[in-house]
Amino acid sequence: MTNWEFSLDCARKLDENDELRSYRSHFFIPNFSGRESIYFTGNSLGLQPKKVQSYIQKELDDWSKFGVEGHEKAQIPWINYHEIFTHDIQKIVGAKKKEVVVTHSLTTNLHLLLVSFYRPTKKRFKILCEKKAFPSDQYALHSQIELHNLNPKDCLDEIEPRNGEEIIRNEDILSRIQEIGEELALIMIGGVNYYSGQVFDMKNITKKGHEVGAFVGFDLAHGVGNILLHLNDWEVDFAAWCSYKYLNSGPGGVSGMYVNERHVDNPKIFRLAGWWGHNKKDRFQMPDQFNPIPTAESWQLSNAPVLSMAAHKASLDLFTEVGMKKLRKKSILLTNFMEFIIENINENSSSRLEIITPKNINHRGCQLSIIAHGFGKDLFEELSKNHIVVDWREPNVIRAAPVPFYNNFEEIFRFGEILKNYIK
Repeated sequence: MTNWEFSLDCARKLDENDELRSYRSHFFIPNFSGRESIYFTGNSLGLQPKKVQSYIQKELDDWSKFGVEGHEKAQIPWINYHEIFTHDIQKIVGAKKKEVVVTHSLTTNLHLLLVSFYRPTKKRFKILCEKKAFPSDQYALHSQIELHNLNPKDCLDEIEPRNGEEIIRNEDILSRIQEIGEELALIMIGGVNYYSGQVFDMKNITKKGHEVGAFVGFDLAHGVGNILLHLNDWEVDFAAWCSYKYLNSGPGGVSGMYVNERHVDNPKIFRLAGWWGHNKKDRFQMPDQFNPIPTAESWQLSNAPVLSMAAHKASLDLFTEVGMKKLRKKSILLTNFMEFIIENINENSSSRLEIITPKNINHRGCQLSIIAHGFGKDLFEELSKNHIVVDWREPNVIRAAPVPFYNNFEEIFRFGEILKNYIK
């Protein structure tokens, strides 16, 4: 990092040394503004892999050829289509085969998991989550509490940053877990906070939660495909994630679920039952009594949405080809270079761009959240006018996420140039 410069030559040299640079050509880069965009919003919607169309077309062809018989006669039989993801997903999230399944949508899966793992009693009824969690998580937690005829004001404990700080200290989370103690039923936190980009210490949060007798789960919408995860090693009880952000699987794409091995074959854990979660051996005999599959698949309700899953497969094939370790290595370099550029702008300008995402690479993924002090949405509009796609959060926060599959160092330099010229 000490040899970096805020220059086009430096950025191009970094790109020349990037072993993953060819993978950019596997994605469509948006050009809706009249020329190719600099796209830093993979944290909201990942770009389309070029093979998606052919993968979906294959399923459309099998549908037209076989009709209902495609469930067994398609090239990838639809009846067990979801099973093709198990091997790839378990590597991405650090799980065992029986602990993962791809199905439904993210908040649907969170509700299915919360029904199983939030079972409040008179003594143990509280949920710990982070303040300013993604709204959908907050809505889900509120409604799950109300489902048990309880009051969210009494049950939901939201931990927030200290006064004058922008991120939540991990030691404060651990301390709060200890304080709540035997009243704590569940910890449900976004593993990577959508707003700040902070990666929480999931390993130690899980350990501390278990010490007081609570279940621990994470919404990994901003974590999967972004950071290295070891859910089984960390002994996390459950997790869910979407596939349309860093997993590049299309708007509203399918979701994934993880349930720790100690729970998957426990029939005493309540599940909202659906026939696709029933034991495969006699599923089509239509028995009256639900018999759960002894894997995470038992949390499934319905059969696979094949067309959406085909898009998911096109992206996961690339993840399998490259591997998360290489992606993470490049991601760290990209984000560090963006940080370097912003700090350089601050040193040579009277304005202040404050990065609120943690500086420690172990506490962040590829997203940087930047407070543009003294500027409003005019700065965002200037970036948009220059074909840069970032996310704006009122009143003055830019979220920018350089994604290792399709972003490069030259784009970060261009982004920095426009910022520098506008705020000087």
